[in-house]
Amino acid sequence: MAEELDDLKRAFEAATPAPDEARKRENIALAQKNFADLQGSRDAARLTVRKGRMSRLLDGVKPMFHALSTKGALTVTTAIVAVGLLVILPKDAMKLPVGGDVLTQSEGAAPPAVEQPKVADDASGGATGATSSIVAAESLAEMSPAPVPVAPSADALSRQRSEDLATQAPAAEESEAFADGDMAAPAPSVAMREKRLVAPGDGMIVLPESDTEAFANAETSPLKVTAEEPVSTFSIDVDTASYAVVRSSLMVGAMPPREAVRVEEMVNYFPYAYPAPEGDDPFRPTVTVMDTPWNPGTQLVHIGIQGTLLPVADRPPLNLVFLIDTSGSMQDANKLPLLKQSFRLMLSELRPEDEVSIVTYAGSAGQVLEPTRAAERSTILAALDRLEAGGSTAGQEGLQQAYAVAEGMAGDGEVTRVILATDGDFNVGLSDPEALKDFIEEKREAGTYLSVLGFGRGNLDDATMQALAQNGNGTAAYIDTLSEARKVLVDQLTGALFPIANDVKIQVEFNPAEIAEYRLIGYETRALNREDFNNDRVDAGDIGAGHTVTALYEVTPVGSEAVRNGPLRYGEAAAVSDGSDELGFFKLRYKRPGEAQSTLIEEPILAGQGEVSDDARFSVAIAGFGQLLRGGEYLGSWGWGDAIALANGARGADPYGYRAEAVTLMRLAETMDR
Repeated sequence: MAEELDDLKRAFEAATPAPDEARKRENIALAQKNFADLQGSRDAARLTVRKGRMSRLLDGVKPMFHALSTKGALTVTTAIVAVGLLVILPKDAMKLPVGGDVLTQSEGAAPPAVEQPKVADDASGGATGATSSIVAAESLAEMSPAPVPVAPSADALSRQRSEDLATQAPAAEESEAFADGDMAAPAPSVAMREKRLVAPGDGMIVLPESDTEAFANAETSPLKVTAEEPVSTFSIDVDTASYAVVRSSLMVGAMPPREAVRVEEMVNYFPYAYPAPEGDDPFRPTVTVMDTPWNPGTQLVHIGIQGTLLPVADRPPLNLVFLIDTSGSMQDANKLPLLKQSFRLMLSELRPEDEVSIVTYAGSAGQVLEPTRAAERSTILAALDRLEAGGSTAGQEGLQQAYAVAEGMAGDGEVTRVILATDGDFNVGLSDPEALKDFIEEKREAGTYLSVLGFGRGNLDDATMQALAQNGNGTAAYIDTLSEARKVLVDQLTGALFPIANDVKIQVEFNPAEIAEYRLIGYETRALNREDFNNDRVDAGDIGAGHTVTALYEVTPVGSEAVRNGPLRYGEAAAVSDGSDELGFFKLRYKRPGEAQSTLIEEPILAGQGEVSDDARFSVAIAGFGQLLRGGEYLGSWGWGDAIALANGARGADPYGYRAEAVTLMRLAETMDR
């Protein structure tokens, strides 16, 4: 036996190749390059790999396959690996977490095939049902051409971002235990907001993303006593990012973070057919008073605003600067690759004379495409295709260069806009947010607007994206699927890029003789002071061509059993009705693009005013959906089933399938909330 072992030892030594110093230097250089390319996390941390025993063993094995080229050597090495795995690894180490469960692969069995979610659009091109989900697929490293079961690559098992190792110690310990095979993958939760799946045929593994997301929001708008505070003032909002973020969470089996839900953005995600403008005003408000579905003792004041349409032939010349985040954090399939596909769709909607430039930022900013006419489509697409992710996130430097390029492109009567596309990991250079805000406001006043498109999850800095868009007179949208890219950048391109009114503010004064209490549903981050309404220097929201805006107040009539606040012992005497049926008075201020003085629109709000359309009822269903996601403190016993029934009954024509998809999301939320 000893002699046979000696023979085997000599055979191993003979098969071992001599050290190759040149190859060693090449491998070290390649490793250094890959390390640099994969950087892109926040200031306090870098992308890192936490590896357990199985991961470290596989990392040691892989170079052996690349270094050996003869069949004999490959056979010997494969045998060594097989013996090593059987001897060294515990039985449970070969169990792979699958969707929160543990899958044990039987001997000699091939990895189970995993069916990818199918994406099917309706005849109109809109996504329907649960088809709007995109999951990032990551391929396993090819370990050996031999037809034997191969363990997943260590890279696929252990890729995980870390915000700050000092403050994320518990999460880091769980990640290491997971990589070691000592515990199952965590179930979907708020802390794990993105599921990343390995390619079909190699098994499906759910990996946690470090929780570095930040959302712009505030506490739910409180109930106001009309006699004490009769006036409500806010800036309009046409952003839609919140709805897409909610969808991306629900489609991977996780309830969205409460702070990610902005009810007004969910309501305004959908197109509505409100009455078209008449006369010289660029839009028309429509006010409807209707019963509240979740509280029979209250009513809803529904405000719908329809912007005037702008035919393509009447659009002014357009100058676009794509400011693209190419940092290391953008490498996932639902980030930079999806961004490239999205901009491809957008190019088809531009006129030949429109101009496009591309600026990127990662470590440092750079212009990768000089101003180019949209007619030169192949040149623009080639510049997009060359983009790769790698480096840290020099956001402020990128903005400065993008604005400089935009100023060089601008001309009289033209629309110039910077479109920032990022996952929100926007850190380098932002040491003074107020200075950045002043910089963007200065460029806005000079005529260059800024819109923001978010991609991917895990480190989405929604708060910064919202602040940039609001200060830049632009919109903020989140793109999680190619269908969403088509909606934002194709179907609604004119509204997103061509403004018809700036600094649009709404003010409603309620009549204390008729209305005891009221609350504005949503718009928590858009509240303004009463005196801001008449101050033309105060910035507010903007409306693009063809845009619709919806706002809802829940009001409690005087004498209703739904009044929540009792009378004050030493309060003022209750207001006496003068016989008027006015519930309140509606005011709207706006500026035409390029003008400094605002125009006022006003009208009374009357009891029973307006016609309750399917559009109005569906918007109420979505408002209820958003409130349920935020806890539903004012909804009483009204729940998911009620929201689903109301939405289904008001879906109407639904040509793009957006409303059908919303019902699917409600059903998913209902299931997860049990």
